[in-house]
Amino acid sequence: MKLHELKPAEGSKKKRKRIGRGESSGYGKTSGKGAKGQNARSGGGVRPGFEGGQMPIHRRLPKRGFTPYDQKKIAVVNVKDLFRFDANSLIDEAALRGAGLVKGVYDQVKLLGKGEISVPVTIKLHLISAAAREKILAAGGTVEVSV
Repeated sequence: MKLHELKPAEGSKKKRKRIGRGESSGYGKTSGKGAKGQNARSGGGVRPGFEGGQMPIHRRLPKRGFTPYDQKKIAVVNVKDLFRFDANSLIDEAALRGAGLVKGVYDQVKLLGKGEISVPVTIKLHLISAAAREKILAAGGTVEVSV
């Protein structure tokens, strides 16, 4: 194959619609805009979301509450999910992501106390509930709160 033999894939190139170029083009006279009316005029048409004067949907629906812009997104992991880690292993955010327990974009990770743990582990997370801290320490592990 040579450079002059290259051609685009079949159907990938589409001819431009040449409007206002005579009746035989199929887009002559009114140029595909129909006869008269707001949409046939130069610069005509209505703004996005306009419903012909009817009360628009964004004004008909009730508005409730707000989302604070500085709210932190916190991933939650329970003590019962830590069974997959070996004894005396360090469990931080990277380890939890590697194990598939934390997915997505979060600002912080919190360990909650649901479930039981029997092996001693070292926990290094942003937030730890009192119940989770108690269970980790009872199993012989250690808890560090990272900032």
